[in-house]
Amino acid sequence: MAPPAELIDDVTAEILLRLPPDEPEHLFRAALVCKPWLRVLCDPEFRRRYRAFHGAPPLLGLIPRRQAFDGYPAPRFASTTSMPDFPFPGVFDGHRARPLDCRHGRVLVQVWHERRRRLEYLVWDPITGDRHDLPTPDFDWVIYIAAVFCASDGCDHLDCHGGPFRVAFVAMATDLRKDIVKASAYSSETGAWSAPVSLGDYAQHMRNALYEKLCYQPFAQGRRGPVIRDQVYFALRGGNEIIKYNLHGNCLSVINPPPHNAYEIALMVMEDSSLGFAHIEYCSLYLWSTKVDSQGVAEWVQRRVIKVETLEPTVYPSQGPFVVGSAEGLGVIFISACAGLFTLDLKSEQMRKVDEPGDYFNVLPYMSFYTPDRGRLLSLARADDL
Repeated sequence: MAPPAELIDDVTAEILLRLPPDEPEHLFRAALVCKPWLRVLCDPEFRRRYRAFHGAPPLLGLIPRRQAFDGYPAPRFASTTSMPDFPFPGVFDGHRARPLDCRHGRVLVQVWHERRRRLEYLVWDPITGDRHDLPTPDFDWVIYIAAVFCASDGCDHLDCHGGPFRVAFVAMATDLRKDIVKASAYSSETGAWSAPVSLGDYAQHMRNALYEKLCYQPFAQGRRGPVIRDQVYFALRGGNEIIKYNLHGNCLSVINPPPHNAYEIALMVMEDSSLGFAHIEYCSLYLWSTKVDSQGVAEWVQRRVIKVETLEPTVYPSQGPFVVGSAEGLGVIFISACAGLFTLDLKSEQMRKVDEPGDYFNVLPYMSFYTPDRGRLLSLARADDL
């Protein structure tokens, strides 16, 4: 006697559950094997189990940002899998687009409208294609940095598509003697920006010290800022001081960096959800993280030192490599060098070349589960004969 169809589906699901998420093509090919497999893969319960089984969303692609020496280069989504690149919004609309941040399945894009002669912003979901237009923050600024992240309470960030989100906007004001740094946050639920807060109002005693350091380089680094709970962190040029934007308290503060001699640094989220600080000196990667002592005071602790030259001898023929980003939850750091763009796996300490040489200064990792419930396969799963 043949086993019940439910039992066959359960066994099939246990097998398909173990297909690696970092290559979505395996799931799509499996969905085309037969209709019972298609039914299993497109079942919402299977998708939930699949995400929980594998944990952190896989890396699907990179959005590299290059130095803008003669206008902003055209953005591109460089797939790290066999799946085709997602078409980048704005470019195909006849406008100049510049990616700002990427997190929780969303990409924050700055778009310059030629006809309207103004900047606009949108949050784009490459998998679903959803686009959400944002108004411009209501205060003057010179140079800014921004971060987008999920705003759902208690979300595990394994499937944030379609949920509420927030955007943190931190900028250098036009008058340094009045307001050095300003910040505001956008909520997709209210459709509005919060009241701007300035660093001068929050910490008057930091004004003079910051002004002395920023008077020749008054701008924030353009690299991706980590988000830890309701706090967003950005690094400043010059001494690499760190701006912490507390969204819950709507206030700004300054954190001194760990001792270092590097100009190029990157902030990141460590495995224990603490703030990380990465830089390369003399062909060695230094990793720092914050640790709170018994008195509640946070201090920097050096976690690791990894020799870059022993991992990939070709990465610095004449110019030292430097860190341009990281992928939280995956233990991966991105390094730019003369030979190209590389990933460094912190667990295996192995490097892999992922792009050709270029003037990289920031890399935005796009991480998300991409399952056959997205796109045309979903309509096949709903066919009447299934």
